[in-house]
Amino acid sequence: MRNIAEKNFKSELKIVYSDNNTLSIIFQSNDILLGVVGEFNNNIKQLEKITGTNIHTRGNSILVKSSPKKNEIIKNAIKFLSDQFIENGNIEKKDVISSVNKFMIDEKNSSNKNIEYIIKTPKKSVIPRSEKQKKYVRALKESEIIISTGPAGTGKTFLAVAIALTMLLEKKIERIILSRPAVEAGERLGFLPGDMKEKVDPYLRPLYDSLYDLLDFEKIQKKIEVGDIEIAPLAFMRGRTLKNCFAILDEAQNATDTQIKMFLTRLGENSKIVINGDPSQIDLPNKSLSGLNRSKKLLGHLKEISVVDFDHKDVVRHPLVSKIVKAYSEQKTE
Repeated sequence: MRNIAEKNFKSELKIVYSDNNTLSIIFQSNDILLGVVGEFNNNIKQLEKITGTNIHTRGNSILVKSSPKKNEIIKNAIKFLSDQFIENGNIEKKDVISSVNKFMIDEKNSSNKNIEYIIKTPKKSVIPRSEKQKKYVRALKESEIIISTGPAGTGKTFLAVAIALTMLLEKKIERIILSRPAVEAGERLGFLPGDMKEKVDPYLRPLYDSLYDLLDFEKIQKKIEVGDIEIAPLAFMRGRTLKNCFAILDEAQNATDTQIKMFLTRLGENSKIVINGDPSQIDLPNKSLSGLNRSKKLLGHLKEISVVDFDHKDVVRHPLVSKIVKAYSEQKTE
């Protein structure tokens, strides 16, 4: 359902104020209304919970009854969600949260320290959802090298890609480099079919997914074509100097000590390097060869390097994922 409407956004909504406490948002497209409301009205229920307002649907309209200030927040949130649906064909739970947080930043809380952690990308505002994520975002902005460890779903890759993309769009850097070791699930590149791109793309798919979640598919493809974004296996980094770029090594638990040292020593002028990994998911034949934890121990004391350790409490996927991660972690300690 991607790009379901190419119309100007204003043509899709009509805003009617009945009195100071009642607001009607009228949709010309029933498809967009259903997308914004969500299955079983889940998006509307979440908006009500976050904002403490009463929101109802009637025909092709959404009715809001609250204070003028909250009505304005809901109106802007609905517009934001409509844009999201028109652009992407779906609305996720995190989009609903972002839609509210994006517009609840007003004069009252403009001095709130949380504002500095919001990452604004063309498709959405990314907001850290735990104290560790805030610490991580601060490190991504301030440090030259960042090493983060923790289970899947804690936002290690997504937040790093979001920061990198904003820096690229703001022309603070010239290039983003995204890399992963291409040794997982017992497979090696030489035994996989296809040319080099076809061989490595499956390993790099999570990195593509993060990019497409933050910027239009066509724009990402264009930046890849012109070299503004480079996605390559770790082995391709040898012998290079990374200048004016933001380089991310994902799944670093599958990199050896020598490989991580090689990647870190690529650091050049006006660059950042991020090392992400989950020590509990090592796919190397000899798990002791993983260099991720050793890099933390060797380099964590350097002031230019930040180390952030996530755990199951920082998982932002389905709540059950956090419980699963915790259960497996506890089993290993028994």
